[in-house]
Amino acid sequence: MMTTLTSVLEKLRIRQQDNEFKIATEGFTAPSGKMYKPDELLIIKTYRFEGDSDPSDSSVLYLIEANDGLVGYSLDAYGVYSNHEDDNYDEFIRKIPVNERDEQEIFV
Repeated sequence: MMTTLTSVLEKLRIRQQDNEFKIATEGFTAPSGKMYKPDELLIIKTYRFEGDSDPSDSSVLYLIEANDGLVGYSLDAYGVYSNHEDDNYDEFIRKIPVNERDEQEIFV
């Protein structure tokens, strides 16, 4: 089991799956510029990280697979420390279907 945000991001980088999905008005954008709606995405793993000394270090990383096979992630801070200005992100992420997979299934 991966315990740090850095270790998960490094594993994704090694597999060339370190594509960050970013929120935009129309949906999530991939580094290629392609736009995805919630029904075109699937959350395949959720990692929660809690800072030992500083609650502002708490974050959640969603590992996401698009319907075209692209795998990437979206990173957010917890609650009041969220780094998204509006509610669009939270609303969008809740619309994405979840099908949690085992790490060994993802990182084979």
